[in-house]
Amino acid sequence: MDPEFVAAVAQVAAGEKVNIARFCREHGVSRSVFHKYLARFRAEGVDGFTRRSTAPHHHPRALGAGVAEAVLRARKELAGEGLDNGPISIRWRLEDTGVTPLPSQSAVYRILCEHGQIVPEPRKKPRTRRRFEYADPNGCWQIDGMEHYLADGTKVCIIQILDDHSRLDVGSYAAASENGADTWTALQHAFAGYGLPVKVLSDNGLAFSGKHRGRTAELERHLAERGVAAIASSVYHPQTCGKNERSHQTLQKWLRARPTPTTVPEMQQLLDEYRTIYNHRRHQSLDGETPQQRYDATPKTAPSTAAHRPSGVTTRPVSTTGVIAFSGCSIVLGRAWAGHTATVYWQGDRVTVMINNTVARHLTLDRSVRYQPLTSHKPSTKS
Repeated sequence: MDPEFVAAVAQVAAGEKVNIARFCREHGVSRSVFHKYLARFRAEGVDGFTRRSTAPHHHPRALGAGVAEAVLRARKELAGEGLDNGPISIRWRLEDTGVTPLPSQSAVYRILCEHGQIVPEPRKKPRTRRRFEYADPNGCWQIDGMEHYLADGTKVCIIQILDDHSRLDVGSYAAASENGADTWTALQHAFAGYGLPVKVLSDNGLAFSGKHRGRTAELERHLAERGVAAIASSVYHPQTCGKNERSHQTLQKWLRARPTPTTVPEMQQLLDEYRTIYNHRRHQSLDGETPQQRYDATPKTAPSTAAHRPSGVTTRPVSTTGVIAFSGCSIVLGRAWAGHTATVYWQGDRVTVMINNTVARHLTLDRSVRYQPLTSHKPSTKS
């Protein structure tokens, strides 16, 4: 404290005449500050010159040591269980276990930062991403395979099926590989538990889709027979199946927190346990609801009774022997068409082959054999 300021205040308090306005002007002090310390000196003497703390008397955001301990314990428990252990999940765990006072999400974040559990990152501009989901349960299922390894290093495939509307895991199936037979078996298990979806969305794996290869995969034919539409994402665009990709990460984290299974049946037991936990735990993308709650909240939609037949058009070169390869079959056109380029129109297994605006062949594929011989059909004269 400035000695001249102390002396001036004391003099005024003692009744001496001091030009307060001029003193303040010359010493760069506001008159309000002068009179504040004058009042303090008259009430407290020299103790009135001691600076007061600016800290608030009450700390409404302060939480007891017990709450901080509960936050750290919940984070450790969630990590040990292989579940998400961020501030939102921690707060839900505290709410479920009845911790009071219940800290806010931001308070949980502060506690984690203060105890070195997470490193604060500079705020970034939020990414604007349009989120899409089907309006009703069973409107669309996403299916995809994920590689995993048994204890002896054997690679297996986990086929996950997710309801797009609710993110409900309707099927997690352990298979030897991502193949058509096991994929269809996984879907049949899901059908038995949840009914038929309107659509099944997949990537362009060979077991799922032949759309971009000008053919129909076995899985697509099975779905078409039940009136279920098979749709595939664009090539090199995994974001279309983003919900399933994100679900893979959640499953992998959960599996890493457990002993590695030694056989496929043991893996299946783990997957069944995981599905129960996942479907009944709160989900951040569902505003805190569980996938099961979201799935049960709305009436289920169902596919049309009319069979859906996938269709398309593609081109194929005609070999020197007059044969084209299409949808896993060899279709004979005749040597008269050798060296031409055929345009193939198909819907399901019904195929029409056009060359130079002429019908070279029209047939229904016989899936019991690969070779589709030319019978009584004779090609028209070439134009």
